[in-house]
Amino acid sequence: MKHSFTFLFMALFMFLGLNSYAQNTPIKGKVTDAATGETLIGVSVTIKGTTNGTQTDVNGAFSINAPANATLVFTYVGYASQEKPAAQPLDVKMVAQARELQQVVVIGYGTQRKRDVTGSIGNVSGAQLAKQPVQTPTQALQGKVSGVQVLSSGQPNSSPQVRIRGTGSILGGANPLYVVDGVLTNDIRNINNNDILSIDVLKDASAAIYGVRGANGVIIITTKKGKKGPPVIAYDANFGFREAANTIKMVNRDQYLGYETDVNPSALAANAPPLTFPGTTNWYDEVLRKGFTMNHNISLSGGGDNNTYFVSASYLDDQGITKTNDFSRFTLRANNDVNITSKLKFTEQLSLTRSVENPISASSIFGNVYRAAPIVIGQDANGLYGNTSAWGNVGNPLVQLDKANNYTGANRVQGNVALDYDILKSLKFHTAFNVDGVWDNQRNYLYKFGADAGTFTTGGGNQRQDNSSLFIQQDNAYNYNWDNTLTYDKRFDKHHVTVLGGYTSEKFRYSYINGTRLNVPPISDQWYLDLGDPSLSTAIANNGDKYTRQSLIARANYDYGGKYLISGSFRRDGSSKFSEKWGNFYTVGAGWVISEEDFMKDQKIFNYLKLRGSYGQLGNDNIPSSLYIVTATSNLPYYYSGQLTEGTAIQQIKDPNLHWEITDQLDLGFEYAVLNNRLTGEVDYYKKKVKDALIQVPLPAILGSSDAVYTTNAASFQNSGWEFGLKWSDKIGKDFSYYAGANFSINNNKLTGLNGGQYLTGGGINGQYVTRTDNGQPIASYYVLNAIGVFQNQAEVSAAPPNNLGEANHVGGLRYADTNGDGKIDANDRIYAGSYQPKYYGGFNFGFTYTSFDLGADFYYNWGNKIYNGNRNARADLRDNIESEFADARFTTSRPSTSDPNVITSNTPPSTYFIESGAFLRLNNLTLGYTFPTDMVKKVGIAKVRVFLTSQNLFTITGYKGISPELIPPTTPTTNGLVNVVSSAGILGSGIDQSVYPVVRTFSFGVNVQF
Repeated sequence: MKHSFTFLFMALFMFLGLNSYAQNTPIKGKVTDAATGETLIGVSVTIKGTTNGTQTDVNGAFSINAPANATLVFTYVGYASQEKPAAQPLDVKMVAQARELQQVVVIGYGTQRKRDVTGSIGNVSGAQLAKQPVQTPTQALQGKVSGVQVLSSGQPNSSPQVRIRGTGSILGGANPLYVVDGVLTNDIRNINNNDILSIDVLKDASAAIYGVRGANGVIIITTKKGKKGPPVIAYDANFGFREAANTIKMVNRDQYLGYETDVNPSALAANAPPLTFPGTTNWYDEVLRKGFTMNHNISLSGGGDNNTYFVSASYLDDQGITKTNDFSRFTLRANNDVNITSKLKFTEQLSLTRSVENPISASSIFGNVYRAAPIVIGQDANGLYGNTSAWGNVGNPLVQLDKANNYTGANRVQGNVALDYDILKSLKFHTAFNVDGVWDNQRNYLYKFGADAGTFTTGGGNQRQDNSSLFIQQDNAYNYNWDNTLTYDKRFDKHHVTVLGGYTSEKFRYSYINGTRLNVPPISDQWYLDLGDPSLSTAIANNGDKYTRQSLIARANYDYGGKYLISGSFRRDGSSKFSEKWGNFYTVGAGWVISEEDFMKDQKIFNYLKLRGSYGQLGNDNIPSSLYIVTATSNLPYYYSGQLTEGTAIQQIKDPNLHWEITDQLDLGFEYAVLNNRLTGEVDYYKKKVKDALIQVPLPAILGSSDAVYTTNAASFQNSGWEFGLKWSDKIGKDFSYYAGANFSINNNKLTGLNGGQYLTGGGINGQYVTRTDNGQPIASYYVLNAIGVFQNQAEVSAAPPNNLGEANHVGGLRYADTNGDGKIDANDRIYAGSYQPKYYGGFNFGFTYTSFDLGADFYYNWGNKIYNGNRNARADLRDNIESEFADARFTTSRPSTSDPNVITSNTPPSTYFIESGAFLRLNNLTLGYTFPTDMVKKVGIAKVRVFLTSQNLFTITGYKGISPELIPPTTPTTNGLVNVVSSAGILGSGIDQSVYPVVRTFSFGVNVQF
């Protein structure tokens, strides 16, 4: 009976199909551009409701067999789709539409056309990212999205700092959330740029769909998938070298000796041995090198009717510009879609990463590079090192590099498995299990060295390692989130409704164990803790962390006729990090596509015009999970009845009512396209208000410790500003096409409230703080003395207010303003003098394609910010090296200066003298490519071959005198990538230049091959 029914059904289907086919008539026509009249080649023409279709030929003509009552659908990339009743003949005029408006963007747990979005979302294609020879996708984002500031370091495997619409937190973590194919993570250093399809940045309250993770914005990464068709093999590679883009020019031997003779003559008489070295040591040249780099990527993609696949492998090798600082990474990715039935689809996305790094202590090494005297040799012909510590109490950075063997091997698994089931045509169920796991092994070995061990050219000094030391640590971390959503998507005539509801669960766990043992043998095969000396001190630590989150999510989008847009989302989050477990977060948005109104039909200015706005509330719970829990400390020694014993006591003061930071965000904007869609743009105004911000309030020393702090919700601040984006693209003739784009952002950050009025300090130099965060000022504002010149003679010294800050007034010394008029110079005379946060930043790019050649350039800039030159202010000894620029400009009796003092010592207080402009313009990327003619490469079985030359960070225009105006405070994630280190000291110390790793310049040659 069953087989009979099946046969009858098939027969009926074939009859109806044949009957329909019999009634088909040929429909012919032509498709042209409505504005130019040019014929359009390759326009897709399909019969509505079927998959039957064809394409226009080289003359824009088409022919299709269709029923007389059929509707034909015309679609073409860059043009608005059209529907026409089947008629004979058909003359179709298609209206060009900006591609940016038609593209699909990811909005979190779903997608939407850009033109239908009511929030502020930036989008960058993977093709744009892959052009740049950088290690992480975030580095390639620099200057490409308005409102997004990216700061990167030249150090291999470093994590860039990203700020979306300003600094959004002091303690709760200011970096955005990353979502990679549904996996929530803090770190994307494992992602291969060539695997990325697109990056979408949720800048406004639309990020509320991610609740307590969305306050600092969300960066959503979508990786590539296969497409139906025969297998496609692609190979991409580049080879090149990196070098320091800039170093600080220090004095040579003669300049240094002249300086010492002037300010520290006793040092030359007391320390004769270094003077026997006749040359000049450039310490930057001693530790830096040209580092070779290469990147290989190969992928296989394709698919059939029921499955698609994308498999890739990549290998990155970066030698690093600092000696011994090597990094390599291997990544394997497999993305597969399988249609199990017509209603059920299985998806798998998996990434495996193995990285090996030889890290260095950059701040210590480059601090010594800056301070080490040029009259001490780096290393002589016999392999002995110059004893810098015997001369100026500065470590020889070459010894630091050569006598340390650091290794970190990391394994990371990231991905998900998912099922999609079509309950009804308009109702879909999605479930996905997402995992991010890291397993690290760290090994640091310090060789024994010292003057008595025959390491240095001279005796004495304190740079020594009396016992070899081995440190080993193992990290294990994993994070999973399980998403379950129902999506209802239905069109009713002009009404389009999309409703999403769901439940997510997240769990994180981290643990580590480490140990140190001395006198381990210097042979690498014997680097085990058990082979060290058990009689000497040994340190062992074992700890960890865990937390969970549970969430309910909902979102609704309504579109009427493509003109009126309404959206709203809601998320109820539960977090184990606070005693108050649950919070509600939401967003509402609306849009009006004015260009779709009847009264706009006849106007010739706007091809597209949309107004939109959104408002919502987001959260931030990015803090350690135990800050509100009071715990007791055990094994504490104390005396009881005259005898020493051990006990347990509570030694912490914690706020049991800690709760997440709350961010209210308003966004108003409009989008437009003019001049036949050749010029598109966006303008946004935003205001982000953070309340109940977490800060660390110092506790009175009477409670037991002079540096104790109390973490609580006691601050509020805001970011407000404007964003502008423009893009122009056009074509001249058949062979020449070009584009140009720019974005510009204005941001104003200020603290609006401190509970109790207690300001926060940070950025210590020589025991004195440099920044102060207080009401009405930007976070981490410089708070220093106002340097108003240099004392020219003794009369000026005698007439000036006394200096009570450790550095007595003297001829050639800095003069400071008595701002409060109390007749003396002390800490009460400090003033606010700007901050590191730029007021303006952005980027612009342009490029063209002519026949087989292509050229593209990307620029990145910011201004309105300041940098504190902490290197100069932190001189610890009169024998420290000095900059050549300072040596030539400083005050001397024979060459008086009104701006530069004669000497800077450890007693020189923080002042405006050390503050410089941080403005810069950088050519981030310049690429020239050539694509071989198709007819030529097809003869050897290749579909496409392109070769290119590219340079990253070719030049930077800046007035800053340090290595780079691009600084990253010490707030990057730990090696394992999942544990986010929260440090208020890093935020409060932003903009202080001390011992930074140089920014790198890259030159490389590459090839793209497709089979």
